[in-house]
Amino acid sequence: MIQATFLGHSAVKLSDGQTTILIDPFISGNPQATITADELGADFIVITHGHGDHLGDTVAIAKRTGATCIAPYELANWLGTQGLTAHPLGDGGSYDFPFGWVKFTIAHHSAGAGELGDRYVGTAAGVLIQFGDRLIHHAGDTALKYDMKLISERFKVDLAFLPIGSNFTMDIDDAVRAVEFIKPKTVVPMHYNTWPLIEADPEDFASKVNRAGHSKAVIMAPNDTIDL
Repeated sequence: MIQATFLGHSAVKLSDGQTTILIDPFISGNPQATITADELGADFIVITHGHGDHLGDTVAIAKRTGATCIAPYELANWLGTQGLTAHPLGDGGSYDFPFGWVKFTIAHHSAGAGELGDRYVGTAAGVLIQFGDRLIHHAGDTALKYDMKLISERFKVDLAFLPIGSNFTMDIDDAVRAVEFIKPKTVVPMHYNTWPLIEADPEDFASKVNRAGHSKAVIMAPNDTIDL
């Protein structure tokens, strides 16, 4: 059984009891986080792009745990300069790991890093993670894009995490359309209400998704877990 735990903002933990995968582990400085980065173990860390609210505590966690970091090419190279084990992937590329496979999808978003966000560290990405017999999609930060339809044409997604906070990403209505494109069994809203600039009502998103009937929307509080 795979357990998916929402850690707040866009941070997610996946575990089957033997292998733990973190996605965008922004914990320190995350107003929504209910745990500390030191409490998290990891075998693999997937980072969708280099912004601080996604790269987050990757370096500290990976140094402590020895986790392999999976990231877009330039970001993976930068992580390598920090002494970490990093596996680079390009948009559309996939690779088999001991737990399953990882495939990056196109995301329409910027991807700077550093204190001012002015260091180029490659393109932003979404990610498909085949973990055992379950497929999870984390969209990262992105605008609505028609390419999302390609996911459902090829794959059956068990669980998707989609941003709804607008300003930097999709808003609620665009995210609802994204659900129609991707057709996940279950969808969880993310990247909202962390700061006033990305305020959004997850109940509005959930009601629109559930009314459409394509997928089941679940609102997760930080540290809530879904069994897959």
